[in-house]
Amino acid sequence: MNNRPLTLITGASRGMGQAMAHQLLAAGHELLCIARHADEELATRARAAGLPCEQWTVDLANPAPVAERLRQWLAQRAGALPASVTLINNAGVIPSIAPIGQVPASELASALRVGLEAPMLLTGVFLQATADWSCPRKVLNISSGLGRRAMASQAAYCAAKSGMDHFSRCVALEEALRPNGAKVCSLAPGVIATDMQAQLRGAPAELFPDRGNFHALKDQGMLLSPENAAARVLAWLARPDFGANPVADVRDA
Repeated sequence: MNNRPLTLITGASRGMGQAMAHQLLAAGHELLCIARHADEELATRARAAGLPCEQWTVDLANPAPVAERLRQWLAQRAGALPASVTLINNAGVIPSIAPIGQVPASELASALRVGLEAPMLLTGVFLQATADWSCPRKVLNISSGLGRRAMASQAAYCAAKSGMDHFSRCVALEEALRPNGAKVCSLAPGVIATDMQAQLRGAPAELFPDRGNFHALKDQGMLLSPENAAARVLAWLARPDFGANPVADVRDA
């Protein structure tokens, strides 16, 4: 066992995912970042700090090959266990902001694959590959308030996040039966100033009845910066009672 925690994070090249990766690196974590694009600044900082930081540039809309690659990668790590190991399923996309009948099937499929199928496949591989590891294990699924509240013109995103929540409940029950079961939580991170928020504010009002609410959040200064949101999420991850509630919201802290 080495004295470094190992964290695997998807969607690590932008927004809150990128901020989490940088903050975890600063805290001395070894990282495996999975995203469509590499973060050169993160790589530079990792080299300067002498910390391992691997980046896979892949598309999680095709998650099965990524899951198999992760299974093999983790199998190679079994001989030198980290201080702890954590999977953060953060990646997500939104399809066109429109009623379901106006959204191309390819966009709906991609949103569900990235937002739900990929976390399920990666979590399954992660739990299987680390089942015999003696170090603490955690799975943090980044959910959304929209997994718990319906919104017109974003059926696929809401469905993916709702599925993430219930998936996390099921996996938490399974892991509770294991002697060294992983702690699992699907966490809503609050409202964040991201590209997604800009997309929602820019949607045609006739297609998106909630557009005014998203403008109000910005106008009233209710949006967290990605850095602040990342810090709150990582603080939740570090809580001694992490996983006690498999579906949670950082605003409940």
